[in-house]
Amino acid sequence: MRAGLRKRQLAKILNNEEETLAFGQSLAQGLKKGSVLALYGDLGAGKTTLVKGIVSALTGIEVKEVVSPTFTYLQLYEYAPLICHFDLYRMKTAAQFIEMGFLDYLGEEGICLIEWPERIANLLPAHTVRVELVYANEKARGVYVS
Repeated sequence: MRAGLRKRQLAKILNNEEETLAFGQSLAQGLKKGSVLALYGDLGAGKTTLVKGIVSALTGIEVKEVVSPTFTYLQLYEYAPLICHFDLYRMKTAAQFIEMGFLDYLGEEGICLIEWPERIANLLPAHTVRVELVYANEKARGVYVS
């Protein structure tokens, strides 16, 4: 189990991209203003695909238009509520997150979807929902929620 993860439970096996998008869309139904979703998983595990499903379900934006902010760290979707999609892969320290003013987004005003949350583990609110995608085989992923 990865550091920072609570006891986890297998939620589902996702066999392809379509199932990952659909799982994201189902997760979206439980999100509300103030929700923080921390997405764990290796490169290529499907974190961004999951976010695409969530964002498209909450906003109506086409899946192909949802992109990962790998080089900018943050993509905002200005809907009600505001959706903040973080990709912290390139971030070195939690201090950098704070210096960039991102801590304010973890408040109660929007929904935060965070890829590579390990980078800011000590900043995540207690109510953060943790989702981990792990390789079951070359195409399938196990998704754990805690």
